[in-house]
Amino acid sequence: MMNNNTNFNNFERELDWDAEIVKDSEYVLLPPGLYQFTCLGYERGHHEPTNPNSKLPRCKKATISLKIETNEGEATLKHNLFLHGTVEGLLSAFFGAIGLKKKGEPFNMGPAWNKIAGTTGVCKIGVREYNGNQYNEVKSMIHKDDVDITKVLNVQNPFAQPNFNQPQQTNNSWNQGNNSQGGF
Repeated sequence: MMNNNTNFNNFERELDWDAEIVKDSEYVLLPPGLYQFTCLGYERGHHEPTNPNSKLPRCKKATISLKIETNEGEATLKHNLFLHGTVEGLLSAFFGAIGLKKKGEPFNMGPAWNKIAGTTGVCKIGVREYNGNQYNEVKSMIHKDDVDITKVLNVQNPFAQPNFNQPQQTNNSWNQGNNSQGGF
């Protein structure tokens, strides 16, 4: 027999217009500092300056979604990357933070956009105030070669160095004739 009762503990479902809701907002305000993030993906868009004297003219932009997991909860931040020569260094910083761009070397962004989902990196988070409310924002990206993991606030074991998108290397010494453990 099929159970037609609504499962009120299942919040991962589409709601109807007249559905009853229970769950309150779970916004997590992170204290300023360095955090490891996972890139969830991006959306393409355009930047339209609201002021004719704006420092940044009309240009393409990528809105990056970053997930930061902490003991206090999970925060998802949006970070805008503008595709304009005046902020090219910010694009380099992002791709360097997720391990796709090497310092000082040219980098073609074209094929890289489809590779960013699931990548990890470290960024500096700050707090800004708007209309009396506080929000987190990405202040900067930390190139993977420059990360001091002991200063990253949401790493469970700071001495277990994460490899930030480097291929896993396995130790197959047992399979290469190194039989120091003895044998049969």
